[in-house]
Amino acid sequence: MGKIRTAPCGSWASPITSDLIVSGTTGLMEPQICGDAVYWLEMRPREKGRYVVVRRDAGGAVTDVTPEGMSARTRVHEYGGGSYLATGGAVYFSNDADARLYVQRQGAAARALTPEGEIRYADFIPDAARGRLITVCEDHRGGGRHPKNFIAAVPIAGGEPAVLAGGCDFYSNPRLSPDGGRLSWLSWNHPDMPWDASELWAADVGDDGSLKNPRHIAGGRSAGDAEGESIFQPRWSPGGVLHFVSDRTGWWNLYRLKDGEPEALYPMEAEFGMPQWVFRMSTYDFTGGERIICAFTSGGMWSLGRLRPGAPPEKLDLPFTQISGVCAGGGGVVCIAGSPASPNALVSIDPGTAEYGIIRKSTDVEIDEGYISRVESIEFPTEGGLTAHALFYPPANRDFEAPEGELPPLVVHSHGGPTGAARSAMSLSTQYLTSRGFAVVDVNYGGSTGYGREYRKRLEGRWGVVDVDDCCNAARFLVEAGSVDGGRLAIAGGSAGGYTTLCALVFREVFHAGASRYGVSDAETLATETHKFESRYLDRLIGPYPEARDLYVARSPIHFVERLSCPVIFFQGLEDRIVPPDQAEKMFEALRERGVPVAYVAFEGEQHGFRQAENIKRALDGEFYFYSRIFAFEPAERIEPVEISNLPRAPG
Repeated sequence: MGKIRTAPCGSWASPITSDLIVSGTTGLMEPQICGDAVYWLEMRPREKGRYVVVRRDAGGAVTDVTPEGMSARTRVHEYGGGSYLATGGAVYFSNDADARLYVQRQGAAARALTPEGEIRYADFIPDAARGRLITVCEDHRGGGRHPKNFIAAVPIAGGEPAVLAGGCDFYSNPRLSPDGGRLSWLSWNHPDMPWDASELWAADVGDDGSLKNPRHIAGGRSAGDAEGESIFQPRWSPGGVLHFVSDRTGWWNLYRLKDGEPEALYPMEAEFGMPQWVFRMSTYDFTGGERIICAFTSGGMWSLGRLRPGAPPEKLDLPFTQISGVCAGGGGVVCIAGSPASPNALVSIDPGTAEYGIIRKSTDVEIDEGYISRVESIEFPTEGGLTAHALFYPPANRDFEAPEGELPPLVVHSHGGPTGAARSAMSLSTQYLTSRGFAVVDVNYGGSTGYGREYRKRLEGRWGVVDVDDCCNAARFLVEAGSVDGGRLAIAGGSAGGYTTLCALVFREVFHAGASRYGVSDAETLATETHKFESRYLDRLIGPYPEARDLYVARSPIHFVERLSCPVIFFQGLEDRIVPPDQAEKMFEALRERGVPVAYVAFEGEQHGFRQAENIKRALDGEFYFYSRIFAFEPAERIEPVEISNLPRAPG
């Protein structure tokens, strides 16, 4: 190790560059076990955000399944998920370009199963005895913002989808019992989101394949019920017992259906569920008989354990704090797992011994631990005498230290959703900042998941207030603790986190700079123009529209630009249907006209979130360049400049 150099925060040289991050980083999703093979989905920024199904055979050989020129992605609910299925020696997948279902058999070309048209497919399962797939469909043939959603059957030989269950606004999780005689599923209706109230149904499957005797099992909202019950991930055990996760006690716990009634396996103040933003989410599976392997979170950190009825989960001794995509088969378990010391990876685990191995890393980047910031889980006081939560990352670089008396600038990160949570797995974009001398705090503001329904409901009717207060109070807490520089506070976020960012900049006087990635600036426009899945989301977050229009206007930063005097940078995908580009463009123009330092970076070919390597790089570097100009430090490496309007010229 060389001599530690003294340099201003922000100007530290770091090996964690944007080139390093995008050149070796891959998104990992949806592991499945089929026979003695493991499958998973990769989102590859280097291939312009292409989604590829990958297979590892029993001998360890890894091969791509998805043909070149195709991308295994679905846009049901716009966010997708559940875009492929490995079963019976074949892989079925939704192709992003035409939304059709395809089958890919080893050594054969991909073949379309569904006709051309405007129907999207997700979350498909096999019904081998009847020669078909059962799938969630989203039918856009009627045009407009509100397609029809239903559960349907698609013949494996190919053909039109045949409706099995319809009439509700949304469906997910069709699951067939082991004997093929019963089908369960989830449904919900506007204005609920699936984490507000969703219903678990089951029906018998008739000889002709149609559903008979549909019956409500659990969940939903009864008349006058302000709480509602959210159901997550129904799944049949090998013995044919229906299991599911419910928040009926205020916490998403595991249940099974016994004598027609839900029975908690072990009630506890921990969450076994997550907000169902995408399809095919999984926190538990069966490792043989009725034995369950499950992931659960408490205090913002995830664990994996064995669970049997009447006893607390037996935690496995594993180094992971972020776990998803739990899947069991062949006596083993696979999942996506990470920790503050390691980015997400596809991991295989022996549920008996807790021995584990890495199948695939999300990044090939190897970083000396001397450049890695260690996360601290913090609690801090917020409005109303309440406590909020966050993950704090102090600066870390083995080669540098700040001059005596200098505290680091802080970036407050506001996660998306807003029904979501900060993730504890290592984020290289966070380490990009901390290794250059910044501190970062990732705030689990009121409304975040992982802390029970009461905490999640803090945001109801108060989006743009509670989340903003908690982000401001996280910054104040760290300033008062002497951890960060109170004169160099920035806030950043994407999507709903971008909304929180803009609200904090407009309605509070805490921050000195902000970065909004595809963020909402006009809540009214979001309510009237966004896609079906989220078109009534704001009913609970703000109020029913148009009855509560005054609130929508009062909480929309675009109407109060005159209050904003600190610099902002906007990043936006030009094909974003969830938060269209005009939200950022109107805000940018208004600030530019007012003489506020402001920048706007638009990306062709990007939707909601950036998936292409060159754009991820540009956003990372562009945000840091922006901070360097606002907080007056010189980055150690040359960064492609971003055009910043109204930026005062430095003297000389």
